[in-house]
Amino acid sequence: MYKALAKLNKLLLPSLTKQHLDLAKAKKWQMALIGWRYFVTTRALK
Repeated sequence: MYKALAKLNKLLLPSLTKQHLDLAKAKKWQMALIGWRYFVTTRALK
């Protein structure tokens, strides 16, 4: 389930690392997006 969700995240959500986002200056919604992608990715790798 998490592998499919990770693929959807990759297709639908913006990549903030390609935009060279500074984590110290990230807005709350950007930090939530990073946290969500991290959560899904770590679960998909298990």
